[in-house]
Amino acid sequence: MKKRALSAVLSILVLLPVIAMSGCGGNSVVLNVYNWGEYIASGVTDQFEKETGIKVNYTTYDSNESLYSKISSGAASYDVIIPSDYMISRMIEEGMLAELDFGNIPNYDMIGDKYKSLEYDPENKYSVPYTWGNTVIIYNSAKVDAADVAEQSINLLWNEKYSGQILMFDNPRDAFGLALKKLGFSMNSTNQAEWEAAAEELKRQKPLVQAYVMDQIFDKMSSGEALIAPYYAGDVLAMQENNPDIKCYIPKEGANMFVDAMCVLKTSTKKAEAEKFINFMCSTEIALKTAEELGYATPQTEAKALLDPSITSVSFIYPPDEVLANTEVFFKLPAEINKLQSDLWTEIKKD
Repeated sequence: MKKRALSAVLSILVLLPVIAMSGCGGNSVVLNVYNWGEYIASGVTDQFEKETGIKVNYTTYDSNESLYSKISSGAASYDVIIPSDYMISRMIEEGMLAELDFGNIPNYDMIGDKYKSLEYDPENKYSVPYTWGNTVIIYNSAKVDAADVAEQSINLLWNEKYSGQILMFDNPRDAFGLALKKLGFSMNSTNQAEWEAAAEELKRQKPLVQAYVMDQIFDKMSSGEALIAPYYAGDVLAMQENNPDIKCYIPKEGANMFVDAMCVLKTSTKKAEAEKFINFMCSTEIALKTAEELGYATPQTEAKALLDPSITSVSFIYPPDEVLANTEVFFKLPAEINKLQSDLWTEIKKD
């Protein structure tokens, strides 16, 4: 889904080798962590290694679907993963996640109650919230007419005036979510006709789209190569550092509110070490650093209280309750709707 850190840390992350490295007392444990691209604060894995002696092999993906595909195929083995809400629900149902031992994660007590017992993990057995946020419509205010953004609508992504300058999510759940909301439907619709209508909207948009992309949205919007795109609110601050003309809004029709959470795969042979890593990431020091550098909202209550008001007052990062009331969390879709989504997306992306 999706995410990048602020520009100060973009070049700092270094992937550690998969082979176990020697510590003072011999070979140490290597923990395989799989996360969104550039979605961790600078120096965090190094600090964890120094404090625990546990090495971290840190690799990345760009969408929930690519995460699921790689893990379900057995192409790689990981310990800690950080998927989004609806994908967590799917992986729970398919028996892919381990139940957590919260005795090893005491910092879980500092996660706010509003981020617990959500639909994707109602009994709080399999996941610990990492960050949360919402989707927004991003635009270049120097080149997009003010009149065209006055309505604060999803319709901007379908505005023919900007043909060839519009980017679109390159994953079906986010793309269909926008089309469904544009039509006044729920992002979690289980009505086949509504999904087919949304597919027609995406087909109608396709001639206007410069590219279907994910992480590349950051660079294309920052450089001015594209003028309009949907993306995740936490990345907007970093884009604005590179291009002060970048602005955004949460669309009036509604948006996706997501929670990305840390989980341990059932296949992990290092569950206790994985839980130690999750607990470390939930500490106030690290949660604060994460919120400051990534730009995404933190569910850790002590960290949020310590954030500078210049961050917590940004309305698209920490939206007011009345705006959040108009957002939807993605639920796990029934199997038949997942298949329909996949088939329709393949049809849309053809040629």
